[in-house]
Amino acid sequence: MTEPALACSRCQAALPWTVLNTAPRSRCPSCGTELQAVVFPALFQDLPEGRAAATLLVDGQSSCYYHPQKAAVVACEECGRFLCSLCDLELGERHLCPSCLESGQRKGRIESLERRKVLYDSVAFWLSLVPMLGLWFATFITAPAALFVAVRHWGDPPNGVLPRTRVRNVLAIVFASAQIVAWCVGLYSVLI
Repeated sequence: MTEPALACSRCQAALPWTVLNTAPRSRCPSCGTELQAVVFPALFQDLPEGRAAATLLVDGQSSCYYHPQKAAVVACEECGRFLCSLCDLELGERHLCPSCLESGQRKGRIESLERRKVLYDSVAFWLSLVPMLGLWFATFITAPAALFVAVRHWGDPPNGVLPRTRVRNVLAIVFASAQIVAWCVGLYSVLI
């Protein structure tokens, strides 16, 4: 473990590990100034070595378009530029350079980059709630649609960064089923 890069704000002496993250406050071992240093635990860990691109060893070897001193490992599938391992951006099974990825994203040519995701559980939930907002006549359309969306997308992988549960789908199924049952009971009572 390496020594921290924090220094006392008054005497600029290097602070030992024992003064960091102590509560409520500690004192500088050199000058006695009261300190409060709160650091993330990552400061206490050794950094792993990064993967460096291979340097050119032979004169005739292909080099990276962006880093001429680094050996090329792959060519960009859009523009054909040679790329080192640092510049190679794998998108699915394609290898792209940073500028082709950026221009493809900007122009909408790269289809596998998702800009938006449809949260089908929320769609089903809101479809089942629309009639409860005073639009009861819409249940002929919204209740079956909510059931369809909830059941159709029940097993879909979770969308988005935050984990989602099936609570919205379950509520949509319950509300939509209740609306359909209410219509059936209402029609049955009118017909009999």
